[in-house]
Amino acid sequence: MRKLILTLLLFLLGGPALAQDAPVRILFETSEGEIVIEVDRARAPVTAANFLLHVDQGRYDGATFYRAMPGGPGRGLIQAGVDHRRRLPPVAHEPTSRTGLSHVDGAVSIARDAPGTATADITIMIGDMTYLDAGGADPDGYAVFGRVVRGMDTVGRIHRAPTSPTEGEGAMRGQMLEPRVRILSARRTD
Repeated sequence: MRKLILTLLLFLLGGPALAQDAPVRILFETSEGEIVIEVDRARAPVTAANFLLHVDQGRYDGATFYRAMPGGPGRGLIQAGVDHRRRLPPVAHEPTSRTGLSHVDGAVSIARDAPGTATADITIMIGDMTYLDAGGADPDGYAVFGRVVRGMDTVGRIHRAPTSPTEGEGAMRGQMLEPRVRILSARRTD
């Protein structure tokens, strides 16, 4: 916990390597292929720092893409997550109304329950899902922090993978991938 707080403070106060605003690319190697995510540290610094800490500490290695949500023709999302025991503490919410980012095709967002509860579950948009932005279906929306720059074909394969008709609760029933798609590794590419 102490290390996370110090790292986030260093990042926010302009510390050396972490404070650079240049985008960072992360390669997710999955059992279905590769996905490269470009992380926007300039516009979503808190969410980006949290995601990068999870990546740098190997917390996504062995995690899974576990959900494929339909959203209409050519739309939907996939969701990946880290086991609860491997998650870092939640971070402050960075709504799209503040960052200027949006849930468009290829956008990467962090999942949460209430604002300020986001940890490590990420979603990748297929098609525009802007109703997930602040002021949409949820007044606070979800925090976009990056975008897929390579591998949308892999995202599509994961989205079309079989789901369990009975697994999942509430609105997620029938959206749980069966079997899960494994994340073999997640690493910076630069």
